[in-house]
Amino acid sequence: MLGLYARGGLAWGLGFVALVPWLLALGRGTTLHGALASGALMSVAFVAAVFYWFGAAIGAYVGVGATTATAALLALAPLMQPQWLAFALARQWAGRRYGPALRALAATSAWLACEWLAPKALGDTLGHGLYPSATLRQVADLGGAAGLTALLLLVNEAVATAIERRGQGARALARPLAAAALIVACMAGYGMARRAALQAPPAPAQSLRVAMVQASIVDYERLRGQIGAYAVVRKVLDAHYALSASAINDHGADVLLWSETVYPTSFGHPRSEDGAAFDRELQGFVDHAGVPLVFGTYDRDALGEYNAAALLEPGKGLLGVYRKTYPFPLTEYVPAWLDGPLLRRALPWTGGWRPGDGARVLPLRSADGREVNVVPLICLDDVHPDLAIDGARLGAQAIVGMSNDSWFTHYPVGARLHLAVAAFRSIETRLPQVRVTSNGLSAIIDESGEVLAHTATGDRAVLTAAIGARAPMPTLMVRWGDWVGRAGAGVLLGLALLAVWQSARRRAAAAAREETTVDAVVLTPPWRALAGALRLCAGLGLAWLAFDMLTRIGLQIQSLSQLRLFAMAVVAPAVAAWAIGRAFAAQLRVEDGMWVLEQRRQRIELPLASVAALRPWRIALPGSGVDVRLAEGPRWTRGLALARPQSLLRLLAAGGASVRWEGRFAAAWAEWVQARADAHRRRLDHPLAKFALLPLLLALVAFRLHQVIAFGGTFGEYYSYGLGAYLTGLLIWWASWSIGLMLLAAVLRIGIEAAVAAAAILRATQAAAVRDALEWLGRAAFYLGVPAWLAWRLLSAG
Repeated sequence: MLGLYARGGLAWGLGFVALVPWLLALGRGTTLHGALASGALMSVAFVAAVFYWFGAAIGAYVGVGATTATAALLALAPLMQPQWLAFALARQWAGRRYGPALRALAATSAWLACEWLAPKALGDTLGHGLYPSATLRQVADLGGAAGLTALLLLVNEAVATAIERRGQGARALARPLAAAALIVACMAGYGMARRAALQAPPAPAQSLRVAMVQASIVDYERLRGQIGAYAVVRKVLDAHYALSASAINDHGADVLLWSETVYPTSFGHPRSEDGAAFDRELQGFVDHAGVPLVFGTYDRDALGEYNAAALLEPGKGLLGVYRKTYPFPLTEYVPAWLDGPLLRRALPWTGGWRPGDGARVLPLRSADGREVNVVPLICLDDVHPDLAIDGARLGAQAIVGMSNDSWFTHYPVGARLHLAVAAFRSIETRLPQVRVTSNGLSAIIDESGEVLAHTATGDRAVLTAAIGARAPMPTLMVRWGDWVGRAGAGVLLGLALLAVWQSARRRAAAAAREETTVDAVVLTPPWRALAGALRLCAGLGLAWLAFDMLTRIGLQIQSLSQLRLFAMAVVAPAVAAWAIGRAFAAQLRVEDGMWVLEQRRQRIELPLASVAALRPWRIALPGSGVDVRLAEGPRWTRGLALARPQSLLRLLAAGGASVRWEGRFAAAWAEWVQARADAHRRRLDHPLAKFALLPLLLALVAFRLHQVIAFGGTFGEYYSYGLGAYLTGLLIWWASWSIGLMLLAAVLRIGIEAAVAAAAILRATQAAAVRDALEWLGRAAFYLGVPAWLAWRLLSAG
């Protein structure tokens, strides 16, 4: 069914049910290992059914043969199509915890998040199969092709759930089927409304006639070996000159559009005198014709060479250059960390182009002054929604697509897929598109994604289209960007946090029922004084840093002296206090009428009958704790630093001791401290997670951006100044983020405790629920809010 669905035509309806058999098989599984195996097998089957042609095309391109390339493609299917594995694992995991609705939501979110985090080379997703439906594909202006994928997955899940419930009565069967029908109906209703709006007569606007020249000259390398590099350029240019003259004279073209890399050398940066002569000849042709020309070429700078599109204007020369943002992996571009002599020897066909730096809008102007702004997209650029969206935001009024699809010459299904994927860029942005290829499926695409006309593969032809200077219809995709994958990741993270919260509550409840030991730190007065002084020093050091930042230097780390102060006045004393706590840590329990304090090197036993009362520490340093008053004599000489004083009281009472709180507000204090400890989550609230791991992750993002801006690449400082300087810079960024997050955690803690205190005064019975909610809000602000703020800053800066 998936193979038929991918071929298009009337089979697009299979997309709503094609996954149902696999979902039913997944539903019968019970283990994560089984789900993983099922997802891996499904990825292989999917590649075999849908991309059977891709292995042969790649094999012919790199010269290894169809059989070898296809075998490699199938072996790598789980890596190339990992969304099947992510879907199966998330579905199995969620199915153990939630009902069918959340199970479907979790699995769909995992699929979307996986495709967002690891986009495929051809940008393919299930939603592209709905392209033949002129009505349903209009929903893509809300969420792109990924949004259609989400709806397809949910409908498949609903149908599978209905089949699973077929023996539970009509009502159980009707609910999932009604949900599936509602999704399809909403898609159809929205699509019809959008099509009606697009078919309304457009407002008058100036337009340009763009002629796409398809010369069908391919395999430059073979021709270069046969007739030489000079003759290849000569042959290509002469063919395009002749077709372009026909476009101007017979079709009244205002603009000429040639395909990707049609000028197989670097325009404006000639390598030889012949190259300089070709450059002058090309500009002379544009001047004589009197129309601008957009053509594929190479561009160069100090960093390397780029696949590019150049715009020449009559009498003005080179007006602008766009550099291809997404070169094809390995065949065009190799990451710096992977590149090297060994790779080049093993894979001699690997390319050496560099990726460009994002969308650019170029103005196309006719001789009489008519102008339309366009965003160029070269080959794989059109499988990524972000470039067309950025172009629309920059004021583009049309998309100009340029591609060399010669490797699809014998595999037309690949050329059709590329055209369909490119058409989604027009749906998402509501920009018309003119798309020229070297040897086939050059096309005219309107705002609805409809291919109004296209050439045949292998034909030498000219295709002419009119594009107007109109503002496009606004879309959610242009406003929000490619948001569906990010939303899927957010939903999946939310469900994971919900599972963690539920699991923690169950563990806490079980621990409260079966509490037999209490953790504490047994401190003599001198050791308590030292640990308390160290804690106080760390707190005052952090407070001084905050005060200095608020009153003098601003909310940022500006000097190494701040980092030194942080290390000496905050980190060092905090670590020392922690070490004291670890050295004197103990487990408290009751055994045979004795209160036992078990430490690493000693065991202290007190008769339960000798314990009369517990008195809270008046000064909570190094933390919350209690002193023990014995039935006979003064206080016990050691104090207990502990986070759960009520648990200790219950432990002693369960052993038969008659123990009470001593002090006016002792019981209330114990409840307060115990509630804070019960709300603590061992992993999420651990200092290493909050002040070491999260700062490192955020620092890596910011540090990489700093490296790109300051040194021109991710490892720029390493290449320029060595490993020591690179690691020192990373350490500074890491420490800076750690300081910021410590200050944020302190502010959140003050706010939470103040709010809980207010709730306790107003409604004491609701204080525990208020604390639990506020603690989770604080964690969300810390773990989600800070990364979201960083992402917003990076996006707004870009």
